[in-house]
Amino acid sequence: MREVTPKKIREMKGREKITMITAYDYPSALLADKAGIDIVFVGDSLGMVVYGEPNTLNVSMEQMVFHTRAVAKAVKRALVLADMPFGSYEVSVEEGVKNAIRLIQAGADAVKIEGGADHEKLVRKLVRMGIPVMGHTGLTPQRYLRLGGYRIMGETEEEIEEILKDAKALERAGAFAVVIEFTLADVAKLVTEEVSIPTIGIGSGPWVDGQVLVWHDLLGIYENSPPFAKRYANLGEIILKALQSYNREVKAGEFPGREHYWEFLDKDDFRRKAQKARERLEEK
Repeated sequence: MREVTPKKIREMKGREKITMITAYDYPSALLADKAGIDIVFVGDSLGMVVYGEPNTLNVSMEQMVFHTRAVAKAVKRALVLADMPFGSYEVSVEEGVKNAIRLIQAGADAVKIEGGADHEKLVRKLVRMGIPVMGHTGLTPQRYLRLGGYRIMGETEEEIEEILKDAKALERAGAFAVVIEFTLADVAKLVTEEVSIPTIGIGSGPWVDGQVLVWHDLLGIYENSPPFAKRYANLGEIILKALQSYNREVKAGEFPGREHYWEFLDKDDFRRKAQKARERLEEK
């Protein structure tokens, strides 16, 4: 069992801020774990940042299992959390259970489900089975079509009520935490105060129990990122410059340099061996 467990995450509420970062492959997860991140999250955002999709709706269970397995192999300390993709749990509780089991068998320690009150039965069932669940309210990207796009949530009484309802339903069903995405900070603060489980914000202000960011946004891999994401590095520019230098040096004959290859020190020995090799080849 890894050091960071759902139980430990729950106990961090009000005592220590929780850190969570997405990772979709072995080297990324290795670095996140080494950095001391609490939760390494295999998010369905991989559809957009890894596969170039315009949204997360086309991500399959096969993709989630594949990436979860790679991440799980790298992580020794952090909690490994895997997203339930769109269509993997909405049809029935039984379908949701079956797909959650697949992610756990791939190496995840817990699964995340978008929504709250709508999936209270599923969350309760999974928890009873021993599968820890994190919920997700506020902006739920899998429902962006119904929401009218990716927009800030919690501006109306109805939205505040729905967000609170989701969080309380998740708490009641036994979820160990809930993500609050792109929601007005006052609303996220209210939810954090109203529930006993940790709240993890993304674009929802400082008054939550933890924060999550997407790997590519944090590291500046792409030029554009959400307005709520802080760029801690500009790796996109660094990587681009490195690739341009490589391209230029190869075309100019500058790479490989003498320090990057090996050759026969005795050229006469090389010529004899090469001649023998050619003769054997001709005999065949």
